[in-house]
Amino acid sequence: MKKLIVLSVALAVFSCKQTTETKTEVVEEVEIKEVEDTTSEWITLFDGTSMDEWRGYGSEKMHPEWTIEDGAMAFTPGEQGGKNIISKDIYENFILSLEWKISEGGNSGIFWGVHESDEYKEAYETGPEIQVLDDAKHPDSFVAEGTHKAGSLYDMIKRPDGLINPAGEWNKVELEVNHKTNLAKLKLNDKNAFTFPVHGEAWDTMVAKTKFADWKGFGKYQKGHIGLQDHSDKVWYRNIKIKRIE
Repeated sequence: MKKLIVLSVALAVFSCKQTTETKTEVVEEVEIKEVEDTTSEWITLFDGTSMDEWRGYGSEKMHPEWTIEDGAMAFTPGEQGGKNIISKDIYENFILSLEWKISEGGNSGIFWGVHESDEYKEAYETGPEIQVLDDAKHPDSFVAEGTHKAGSLYDMIKRPDGLINPAGEWNKVELEVNHKTNLAKLKLNDKNAFTFPVHGEAWDTMVAKTKFADWKGFGKYQKGHIGLQDHSDKVWYRNIKIKRIE
């Protein structure tokens, strides 16, 4: 059985200096194959006591800027940036659940589909991002027609209003990515936020209207690592778990 899902996505495009801004309304019909949705058991990626399931991007070891504080995995920025971390394992079809808390004025992000290679110096060059942000005080909150706000699919889809707690409070994210059905689903604090395609023509159309349009590897890898971002601000993550969709 097949069904059509109509996606209406407001996209914003910015130059590297963010001096120009255009807006495009894209309506795509995405053909979705209905398949039986079976999942494995939850896999714990962080239980508050061990970071053994993580390592630095481009490193065999965990960056020392990431520590455990009161049962949370905490990032404290150092003198050098680029201390992004990734899961040791790779995932294709999955449900990821975690909680995040951002510092005042802070910025971070949750990646998936991260392809580690000498060709790409940063995790964000390949991995799409669910934004982590202090919406009240970080400048990113006030640009890109809201597609840089916390909980948004960064630079692509703005999350609905009223779903995010402020800086200093915990937020829960549940992200389901399923390449079998070509559909991703995002929940924020246990409320449905939005859905979007994850590959194919509809995905490519979304990317083409963003700053990632000319990035060689962005969003191209169906299998990849989960990533957490060093954006030079204090951030905390906890209760991180994932289950594969078989």
